[in-house]
Amino acid sequence: MQHDPATETSLLKLLGNHRSIRKFTDQPITEQQLQGIIQAGQAAATSSFVQARSVIRVRNPDAREQLVTLSGGQPYVASAAEFLVFCADLRRAEQCCERHNMTMPLGMTEAFIIATVDVALMAQNCVIAAESMGLGACYIGGIRNNPREVSGLLQLPQQVYPVFGLCLGYPDQHPEIKPRLPADVTLKEDVWSDDDPGTLEAYDDTIRNYYQTRTGGNKTISWSEQVSGLMSEKTRPHMRAFLKEQGFEMK
Repeated sequence: MQHDPATETSLLKLLGNHRSIRKFTDQPITEQQLQGIIQAGQAAATSSFVQARSVIRVRNPDAREQLVTLSGGQPYVASAAEFLVFCADLRRAEQCCERHNMTMPLGMTEAFIIATVDVALMAQNCVIAAESMGLGACYIGGIRNNPREVSGLLQLPQQVYPVFGLCLGYPDQHPEIKPRLPADVTLKEDVWSDDDPGTLEAYDDTIRNYYQTRTGGNKTISWSEQVSGLMSEKTRPHMRAFLKEQGFEMK
């Protein structure tokens, strides 16, 4: 394929303009658009061609309202034009083994990683495709607050678990782009190394200023304060027991 600098610039601009959208208009997404988004997701890389991923399109209004509650009271789960639940799915692989009179070893950690990475790669492709159509998106990790109830609502079998939800729709807000860590912090040379404290302090100032501007001075926390507050607590400790119940034992 011939390299097109204009296309490259347009794509990099699209990726760099990503932001989470939590307010949507009433305009629906067409079936053609949705199918295009899913097909773009299916084109994402998949480990060993297993394609260990499934997507539940939740259209039932009552189910949407239940998911609002189960995800921690996020109203845009109900108001978005589309709400998709992305699932790591090893049940299909298990069925392939059964079809050929083989037995899939259950609870393997590597299989869990494969399925989780597969569905995350698919979802990001879906988001990029949606944003190229002028749509907005917001990941909903909050469905893991109550994964058993979500799984029951969606009738997920063993070897399938809900990784996150995704709101899609036409944006009714234009939030500022949240600054990411500098590339020279994320990108290491040859071996891992500690981050430069001065660079992180400067980034803390950047995020503190971002929050002050966005909230009118109501939020002044830095990035490292936010991360330390989150990571110093036990996050969703119920997930290990839930995953074991679903057949993901981590052997």
